Amino acid sequence: MNFAGLQKRAKNTEKNDKGKYKKKKRFGKSLANKAPSMLLTIINRKLGYFGEKLTEISTSEAKASQFNHFDGTYTKKTLSQRWNDLNGIRIQRDMYSAFLIMNISDDLKSFDIDKCNGRFENFYRLHNLEVDRLTGKNNLSSIAI
Repeated sequence: MNFAGLQKRAKNTEKNDKGKYKKKKRFGKSLANKAPSMLLTIINRKLGYFGEKLTEISTSEAKASQFNHFDGTYTKKTLSQRWNDLNGIRIQRDMYSAFLIMNISDDLKSFDIDKCNGRFENFYRLHNLEVDRLTGKNNLSSIAI
């Protein structure tokens, strides 16, 4: 991902539907606190000790958070929309994105539908177990459960 692009402020001044100005603020502070780019650098360095390297996918072409492997469509979602509704099945968006990335094709730009279909039942069972485990506890706000 382009982390620097997430930190930049919006250039255009816009108003919301109530006439108030939208904030130009983006993810600068949270990116500085969480440091995802540094984490990837550390992981890649440690993988290098074992002769491995980090595989990076094309996030602009794969669009894991928008893809539905059941019908092969892409649906843009707002950042606040944390759950996917896939043909009546509710799945947490970030967990589903990780599942899709696990099943990425060799070109690192699209998803292997056959792998997705073969592994989905086990993923969905584990997904429900994890959601049940996290529900009702004092969670971090970033978990979005």
